[in-house]
Amino acid sequence: MAKSKPKYYVVWVGRQAGIFSTWDMCKAQVDNFAGAKYKSFPTYEEAEQALKSNPVECIGKKKEQIVQVPQTVIYPSLSVDAACSGNPGLVEYQGVDTKTKQVIFHQGPFEQGTNNIGEFLALVHGLAYMQQHNYDYPIYSDSRTAQSWVRQKKCKTKLEQTPANAKLFDLVRRAEHWLQTNTYSTSIIKWDTDNWGEIPADFGRK
Repeated sequence: MAKSKPKYYVVWVGRQAGIFSTWDMCKAQVDNFAGAKYKSFPTYEEAEQALKSNPVECIGKKKEQIVQVPQTVIYPSLSVDAACSGNPGLVEYQGVDTKTKQVIFHQGPFEQGTNNIGEFLALVHGLAYMQQHNYDYPIYSDSRTAQSWVRQKKCKTKLEQTPANAKLFDLVRRAEHWLQTNTYSTSIIKWDTDNWGEIPADFGRK
């Protein structure tokens, strides 16, 4: 596998302005920070020059531009996401408070799963959590596939069950059964990654 080229992240507006050498360091400054302004550059020299410039001057050069969390994000709300190492591979999912990023629930990792299965389970877990606690606020998910499966009350994965992922498939069957035997009024909203940045429940493994 080819080694990825390094990037340097300039943060003009965030918890701390400056140049950061990893996405995780940059994300810590801008994630869920209203009006955050940042952008990546291929060399430190370009990043250094950009930091001295007005961020508006950098708009339009690349798609990875200024990302802001607008007022249209609803609080309080729950955000869910999944991460998978491999396809199939180890999969886990979590739900967090959209504003504070406090972890509300986390499951996994489970062997021989897929990201879509994790996203589906995260959404159903979130719906069950809302019903159990009698909460009336929305759930954000960045997965159209998972949202479609929830609407159809069926996990339409093509992954085959094996002894290694039997526990994961048991969770899938339980999730499908919950959808088929329960009603809910919770709104499921597509997280607008292009305009709002990564969903707060993201595992940060980009």
